[in-house]
Formats: sequence, structure tokens, C-alpha cells
Amino acid sequence: MADIETLTRADLSDVVHREIGLSRADSASMVEQVLSLMCGAMANSENVKISGFGTFVLRDKGERIGRNPKTGVEVPIAPRRVLTFRASNMLRDRIAEAS
Repeated sequence: MADIETLTRADLSDVVHREIGLSRADSASMVEQVLSLMCGAMANSENVKISGFGTFVLRDKGERIGRNPKTGVEVPIAPRRVLTFRASNMLRDRIAEAS
């Protein structure tokens, strides 16, 4: 399996440092603040929309019956909240161009 590049917090803060010119510490702090605001909003059941990028949407999934694949025994799956991401049309177009 090929290694897939991952964009990390350090990468983001490095880009902020290079592009905006903030110190490394200030850049890292800014990235942390943005991520913290996003996490806080989602923890308060708010969706997060970033124009031109996409929307992080919280969905409530109801209880349902699942099946253990090994034994075939039916098992109830508890209701839960899940986080989904819907890419914007602009992001989808950019991804299609890159492939």
C-alpha cells in the first residue's frame, strides 16, 4: 500500500508562518484557535460551514438492528450522533481537475 500524504496541524501552521509572516508560535496558536472554535461549535450541536471548502454536519442516527458478520446474530445498534463532511462544489471541481 502506498504512503498517503497527510496534512497536519504543523503543516498548517507552517503555511500560515510562510504566507502571512507570523511567528511560528503565533501561527501554531492561530491554527489551534481555529480548530478549537470548530470543535466547540460541533460539541454544541452546531454545523460548521467553510465557504468554498465544505460543511461539517452533525446527524443523529436512530437505533437499528445490525448483524454480527461472523455469527449472523442480530444485535441492536444504539442511537448515536455522527459527523459527516459535505464538500462544496468548488472543492469537488478542484479535486476532479487534479485527478
